[in-house]
Amino acid sequence: MVVDERQRDIGRFLVGRLLPFRKKRSVGPFVFIDHMGPVELKEGHFMDVDQHPHIGLCTLTYLYEGQIEHKDSTGAVEVVKAGDAGFMTSGSGVTHTERTPQQRRKLESQIMHGYQIWLALPKEKEEMKARFDYYAAKELPEWEEEGFRFRLVAGKGFGKQSPLKGYSPMFMVDVEAKADGELNLRDHLKGEIAFVIVEGHLVDQGEKVSAGQMLISKSETACRIQVPKGSKLLLFGGEPFPEERYLLWNFASSSKERLQEAKRDWESKKFPKVPGDDTYIPIPV
Repeated sequence: MVVDERQRDIGRFLVGRLLPFRKKRSVGPFVFIDHMGPVELKEGHFMDVDQHPHIGLCTLTYLYEGQIEHKDSTGAVEVVKAGDAGFMTSGSGVTHTERTPQQRRKLESQIMHGYQIWLALPKEKEEMKARFDYYAAKELPEWEEEGFRFRLVAGKGFGKQSPLKGYSPMFMVDVEAKADGELNLRDHLKGEIAFVIVEGHLVDQGEKVSAGQMLISKSETACRIQVPKGSKLLLFGGEPFPEERYLLWNFASSSKERLQEAKRDWESKKFPKVPGDDTYIPIPV
């Protein structure tokens, strides 16, 4: 299955939505992926996403270029840089902001490029306490093999374990082709598998899949693909949950009633707040 990136305007950014897709609502525990950029932010233009809430999911911020300052209602403050992983667990409820760091607001120009990703929590952990974890690029397993450079951002794969373990069997791998080659994933990754083409393209059974598209494998065993030199891929997936997950705005849950409760709580301003921040994004009508 090939999914085309659907662009949408979120103010200062055009982002491309890859997941959910009407024929595929999730891949393993992954329920949402937005592609940010690449976009040039010129002097006076910044990323400023005001305070907004989440429940029942984890946000994973992964950048190829640029920096984002994360602040949330747990008190966490962290600048996520290219190659790092910012991982916020919303659980029963959290609010956060995402902004261009203060020290980068003096730059005449900067590039922002990365992905905002949501992973649903297992049913028994949907109401866990909120937390934020940060993993610098140097902490993530990185290696080269058979003409490819790999970075295991999250979960298990290729016989390795990322310090970002998550809460259910899953994986996310950043791959770059250093030479033309065949990428064989059989026995290296478990569960559903999707490929986001970040740069360049790949070829599967003679069909070319280009940057801005996502390829979803229908079988764990059908994962031998041709990748030309210079192409960059983001692989993700894992074991799907036995229960369906529902999304409402920034909320995820196995219960539709819980989504409505979260909506009411946000409208009534019952969520915890980011310290020192009074901004508020209303739920779209």
